[in-house]
Amino acid sequence: MDLLNTLVEKGLRRESPTREEALAVLATSDDELLDVVSAAGKVRRHWFGRRVKLNYLVNLKSGLCPEDCSYCSQRLGSTAGILKYSWLKPDEASAAAAAGVAGGAKRVCLVASGRGPTDRDVERVGKTIEAIKEQNEGVEVCACLGLLSDGQAERLKAAGADAYNHNLNTSEGTYGEITTTHTYADRVDTVRKAHGAGLSACSGLIAGMGESDEDLVDVVFALRELDSDSVPVNFLIPFEGTPLAKEWNLTPQRCLRILAMVRFVCPDVEVRIAGGREVHLRTMQPLALNIANSIFLGDYLTSEGQAGKADLDMIADAGFEVEGAGTTTLPAHRADVAAAAAGAGCGSHAEAGGGCGSHAEAGGGCGPCGGHGAPAAEAPSEAPAASEARTDLVTVRRRGAGTDLAPNA
Repeated sequence: MDLLNTLVEKGLRRESPTREEALAVLATSDDELLDVVSAAGKVRRHWFGRRVKLNYLVNLKSGLCPEDCSYCSQRLGSTAGILKYSWLKPDEASAAAAAGVAGGAKRVCLVASGRGPTDRDVERVGKTIEAIKEQNEGVEVCACLGLLSDGQAERLKAAGADAYNHNLNTSEGTYGEITTTHTYADRVDTVRKAHGAGLSACSGLIAGMGESDEDLVDVVFALRELDSDSVPVNFLIPFEGTPLAKEWNLTPQRCLRILAMVRFVCPDVEVRIAGGREVHLRTMQPLALNIANSIFLGDYLTSEGQAGKADLDMIADAGFEVEGAGTTTLPAHRADVAAAAAGAGCGSHAEAGGGCGSHAEAGGGCGPCGGHGAPAAEAPSEAPAASEARTDLVTVRRRGAGTDLAPNA
């Protein structure tokens, strides 16, 4: 296809596709899907080889959030039966992080529910970062604490944070339909604050909330403009007890097209398959590794993921390798800018690029072998067409459901 050849050439030159080209990727047919994956794979391999970066989330504070984000099981008014607890102590968080590092994680992402941290919260997280770095040499730490106030990004940077995550989630035009307690502009402002403090900015999206192709393209182009080092692509987990509980709009084919579009628009950044990959990509996850160069290991914030051992087996079986701690994630031209910004404490980048997905369902950590995946229901007598969402295949399992495990055990 001329379209795909053009997109590959542009990706190798770090040149942005047009909006029309990005929309055309989302509109390709199932017959063209492997060609789309192959083209995106050429761009991915050019900048990142066959490396897969592993990231691990530690849920520092779960539930009871005052924000009304429709996708989130921790939102105001949510009736989802999730784990709810206040702040983990630094030693508890460090022990949880060590489990992820032992499983091969290069970056630990510290996530806390809430609108944004107080200054006391920033101090608390700073002590947690110090504890994690003391006990896990060379590990990268990303914080995901919500909206930042002036000076807080600088304090996190001084405490040893390498990155800050705050997702845009969806397009500016439709953001008000998803959340009313803060604005799209608030999110953009927080990403810019992270940039300005010399932190590596991680910002991504959530697909599957009923958005249009145009919305997806809008938010990905906005992420390119913000120059995020890492773009987590979350696929909505429709939690019972949330307003989007019935939004089953994704198929594995749709997810692959979305990932490919993100790769073409953001060719030289870390593209991460984040929350919902097990639920929506299912057996197509190995194919998605040809597009994305990063995943979360183990469980998510309030839902179970694929077992960490299964993640590692999948990576090896697909012919990829886990990225080592001594390897710089980003291509040299981005990593050099990152290092300069980190040293100056201003500008746009810190070293490497990774993130924590959303402070909703983008990821979580119960240890590298803590996830059990999503158990399958009995198959219907007549299977739906390939173009339909397969809600019959999935049961969303709450993390910790039916167990006596402590948070992040």
